[in-house]
Amino acid sequence: MSTIIEYFQTLTQIPHCSKEADKLSDFLVAFAKERNYTVEVDAVKNIHICKGSPKLCLQAHYDMVCMGKAPQIETYVEEGWLKAEDSSLGADNGMAIAMMMQLMDEGRELEFLFTADEEVGLIGANEVAFDLKSDYMLNLDSEDEAEVYIGCAGGADIVASKQDSFIEGVGDCYEVAVKGLSGGHSGVDIDKGIPSAIKVLGAYLAENNVTQLASIYGGERRNSIPANAVAIVCTEGQLESTDMVQVRELNEHPKILKEGDKIISMIDAFKHGVRAQNKELGIPDVSINLAIVTADEKGGLSVESSARAMNMQALEALTEETTAFFETYGFNVSVEDKYPAWKPEVNTFTDLVSAEMKKVFGRSKTMAIHAGLECGVIGEKYPKMKLSSMGPTIRYPHSTREKVKLDSVEKTFEVLQKIIANV
Repeated sequence: MSTIIEYFQTLTQIPHCSKEADKLSDFLVAFAKERNYTVEVDAVKNIHICKGSPKLCLQAHYDMVCMGKAPQIETYVEEGWLKAEDSSLGADNGMAIAMMMQLMDEGRELEFLFTADEEVGLIGANEVAFDLKSDYMLNLDSEDEAEVYIGCAGGADIVASKQDSFIEGVGDCYEVAVKGLSGGHSGVDIDKGIPSAIKVLGAYLAENNVTQLASIYGGERRNSIPANAVAIVCTEGQLESTDMVQVRELNEHPKILKEGDKIISMIDAFKHGVRAQNKELGIPDVSINLAIVTADEKGGLSVESSARAMNMQALEALTEETTAFFETYGFNVSVEDKYPAWKPEVNTFTDLVSAEMKKVFGRSKTMAIHAGLECGVIGEKYPKMKLSSMGPTIRYPHSTREKVKLDSVEKTFEVLQKIIANV
């Protein structure tokens, strides 16, 4: 097992879910200082590590999306892939951190930027204000080997809330559940045909003319395609299970939400998924994920969605359309954690990354990604810096199916070594 994989295994044992990554922050600071790097930590817990007069800055985020049992992570290897038992793995972006730790071990004259809380709205990147010295920045958060990323989607989280009240229901009571779907990343996997548990549940209730909703809890994270959704409903009709929906009759008579019928109608009507395709780049151009729907015991309703677009004009249009949609159902709407798209650009640095990629993989493809990389935010803050992004092959991030291809890690690190030597 390589040192990089050993370092990654160490990282899996240090809890670092978004908003709860202080232990990993402390670990990285101590690790760098022990190797005689200068270290700065800012108010939002971004970490800047430097030695000498570097020309290249390597960038990664140190939080992860915790799904399933995470942050309790138990890894195993299967057919050349590193996976986790019933949890997300954290290869996004932990494998990049492991590579950077290896470079610090080697005492490389480099700059390292670890950003905080990337997975919950690029919070750290939005606040970065270090005096970066390098002319070039290589982001290590992409997830396909032999591909050089030169652009990414912008995004915004659209959050709707309202207060409802309860009234008496009629008929029989059922628990209606959609559980254990595969889930996935709400950007890079949004065009993979992965079903949304919330949409499956909403369609079932609408098709069976259910209008009495006592409670609903659906989705896990804003940037994950929902894998689970459960509702308690009342109906005078008979409900039965299907291939994807489990129905269980309950011997109780809960009160129902006064506007529960509107919630069911709203979920069914919401246009989740890809809204437009970018034919030039071969990826989604505009998409939205209906991420989380909840109703608490006091009748408080909350809906969270994540919108993405490859240009800011399209993102603005989708944000306005979605806001208006929620408002027609009586919700108060706010837009949170907005971040810019990274406009695709080929330059001398991206050409260098591509050339070194070809030497190792025998091929290289210049790409943009339908997900939020921090390059868009950082590029606005440091306009003279040339940026590119790459990474090893990771599949199904933000889900319990997340896995990383081990030989891809080794080869990607080899590319990284060549880039460092030639910058």
